Amino acid sequence: MKILITGGAGFIGSALIRQIISNTDHSVVNVDKLTYAGNLASVADVASSPRYRFEQVDICDSDALSDVFHKHQPDAVMHLAAESHVDRSIDGPSAFIETNIIGTYTLLEVARAYWQSLSAQRKDAFRFHHISTDEVYGDLPHPSDYRQGKLPMFTETTAYKPSSPYSASKASSDHLVTAWARTYGLPTLITNCSNNYGPYHFPEKLIPLVILNAVNGEPLPVYGSGDQIRDWLFVEDHARALLTVVETGTVGQTYNIGGHNEKTNLEVVETICDLLDKLKPQTNSYRDQITFVKDRPGHDRRYAIDASKIERELGWQPQETFQSGIEKTVRWYLNNQGWVDAIQSGEYRQWVEKQYGEQ
Repeated sequence: MKILITGGAGFIGSALIRQIISNTDHSVVNVDKLTYAGNLASVADVASSPRYRFEQVDICDSDALSDVFHKHQPDAVMHLAAESHVDRSIDGPSAFIETNIIGTYTLLEVARAYWQSLSAQRKDAFRFHHISTDEVYGDLPHPSDYRQGKLPMFTETTAYKPSSPYSASKASSDHLVTAWARTYGLPTLITNCSNNYGPYHFPEKLIPLVILNAVNGEPLPVYGSGDQIRDWLFVEDHARALLTVVETGTVGQTYNIGGHNEKTNLEVVETICDLLDKLKPQTNSYRDQITFVKDRPGHDRRYAIDASKIERELGWQPQETFQSGIEKTVRWYLNNQGWVDAIQSGEYRQWVEKQYGEQ
């Protein structure tokens, strides 16, 4: 297949591209606007492959997108381009509405026109895979206030109840994809994943922020009491799941992807501190740097994914436990200071602006 991947310079998109180029014979067209979190250094290891192409395009630009489809003739679309940071969505929701809703609508329309132009055989084989989040479901009962037996989890039929501008924009995009499948017959797939972590994660997110703040002697901020629970999914496991879905998933289906690793935010931070105590010891424990800060508005208390459908129907399971994945992650950040320095200094943006213009 030739797969057009939007947001391929981002965290999950770059992991997916590395997975595809390194472990399959598929070709990739990486379509990315290169906003603040887009970093082509994250795909540098595979960028020289003859099966990789990059196009700097905003998914809200219909004409530019149409040109990319016409030029590259993809067999599938995997749509990951999105604004994804909850705190940023609270401070400035407009970018999330523009990219996550308008951008998805624009991509759907361009993909639909392209799909309708294909031969019957290629049209039948085409796939539009939309990658989303478990945050569209809102949150779940917390163990501290649930006394009715087994704690519930998100399934593919859980009703949507988004809490933040980010999750509301992703819920909207999910509904657009479903509507384009129902109304126009576009062959779509949707996946909703739990919290990802791993190498190349932009430092604004919890796990890389804690690692880098810790080694720099800075406070490790934890919202509220740190009792919010997330299901953590190693990004390379997620990439394998996404590839499995686009290759073998049933058109029209949604698949939830989770890591089977429910942890409180405080447990995650303490685990990182304990690993750093072992891997990069200092006089005091890194736990001494933990600082509790005012909780985020509308903060969801618990996410948990029931991934039994994708396991049962497509045979995917995560390969990493949280302990093995978080140790790989911490070691990667300690061993890739150059990538980190380029992010923190802004050097990666200067290179982007020189090569492609300011975004």
